[in-house]
Amino acid sequence: MSGFKQRLGLIDATSIVAGSMIGSGIFLVSSNMARDVGSAGWLMVAWIVSGVITLAAALSYGELAGMMPEAGGQYVYIRRAWGKLPAFLYGWTVFTVIQTGVIAAVAIAFANYTSELIPALGSKTVFFSAGNFKITAAHAVAVSLIFLLTFWNTRGVEGGAWVAKIFTSAKLLALFALIVLGLYVGSSTGTLEANFTNMWDASRTFEEGGMWVNQPLMGIVLIAVLGSTMINSLFSSDAWNNVTFIAGEIKEPHKNIPRSLILGTGIVTALYLLANIAYLCLLPLKGDPNGADVMSRGMQFAEEGRIGSAAATMIFGNVASAMMAVLIMVSTFGCNNGIILAGGRLFYAMSKDGLFFPGAGKLNSKSVPAFALWAQAIWACVLCFSGKYGDLLSYATFASLIFYIVTIWGIFRLRKTEPQTARPYKAWGYPLIPILYIIAAGLICIDLLFMDTRNSGAGLVLVAAGIPVYFLLNAFLARKSKA
Repeated sequence: MSGFKQRLGLIDATSIVAGSMIGSGIFLVSSNMARDVGSAGWLMVAWIVSGVITLAAALSYGELAGMMPEAGGQYVYIRRAWGKLPAFLYGWTVFTVIQTGVIAAVAIAFANYTSELIPALGSKTVFFSAGNFKITAAHAVAVSLIFLLTFWNTRGVEGGAWVAKIFTSAKLLALFALIVLGLYVGSSTGTLEANFTNMWDASRTFEEGGMWVNQPLMGIVLIAVLGSTMINSLFSSDAWNNVTFIAGEIKEPHKNIPRSLILGTGIVTALYLLANIAYLCLLPLKGDPNGADVMSRGMQFAEEGRIGSAAATMIFGNVASAMMAVLIMVSTFGCNNGIILAGGRLFYAMSKDGLFFPGAGKLNSKSVPAFALWAQAIWACVLCFSGKYGDLLSYATFASLIFYIVTIWGIFRLRKTEPQTARPYKAWGYPLIPILYIIAAGLICIDLLFMDTRNSGAGLVLVAAGIPVYFLLNAFLARKSKA
């Protein structure tokens, strides 16, 4: 095929932004964050700052998207601003962990919630075991989901966009209903007022030697813990940039991509803040790990971290678990559809530069990079069996922040090196907003290196591992061209 077909409009693009952002995170991570900061005020600060950072990045990306409405999105922006090596390192990290790791983790989340409805499809059904390695029914469900969505997206971009619209609409409505009912039911209980009493008295609750310890937080220690716990809210808000990967298939991409970035991130950020207020209306923030019911366990010790289910129990009673399982299945299904759809386009762009499998640079009869989609699917399935989902997400979020900084820094470089290039959309608040994003994201990365050295360091090692791969690949291509 000669190239991509521009078939998607603003609603499609916005659905992909919002649908890729909303997975299972908003229903889980606030429990961890509540243990980390032990304060309603600081919990909301963490979500607000994460939302502001995400919006600042989206506002800045609009300029790059307008300048370069090409398949590959962020990879193309980095290549044009900084050259092929930094662009390859981004693409390498996206393939090894950012895109595929998130696909794997979201697929496993889908499988775990499926097992709440059908226990036989859970991790307790073991097909094969060798030492610590196991193949379970949950793995089979996760792999099946990845293959199903990959196959569907090889049949044409319209099919993937249709799934995005249907499932994004469904989960936005369900999340909105949870918020409205949560605020209504919780407004008369006094729980919100109790949570915001002494709202700035922060403390970290953690397990040590089999005992739960409560450590008061203040000053620089509080700031450090706040920065590290934000990796949870930033992960829940990530993947908004995936729409830039499919720029070649969006109508009037120089207009619709910036608009979809701002609309999608704005809608999701507002819903996330309201969801946390609903949680604070329904559940006490602090709780007892040995509590007998959802109220006594509170937000901090929601069973298996499922704070969304705990909140729903306060509204719907005993049927809440099944309802939340269905909601999260819908949410993770739609989330993975958007991420799978977008990722293949980035690897297509890399292949065109000679930096990925040659077959990934070809389109099938439906104008879709099917080979790239299947390569992404196979590696994501391999990661499903790693068992290191928390680590994968830590690597992915840390690495994503690094490349977001590099990309937004590219705005300043391109303003200098290409002042005459048409910019249909200019970064809102330039240069202040992009500078603030770079500073904020940079400080979070530094904080994570100190507070979570193992995972953050592993993320850096993973990025650096792409350097020898890049030079080996170039040497191979050079020899091939001479042959």
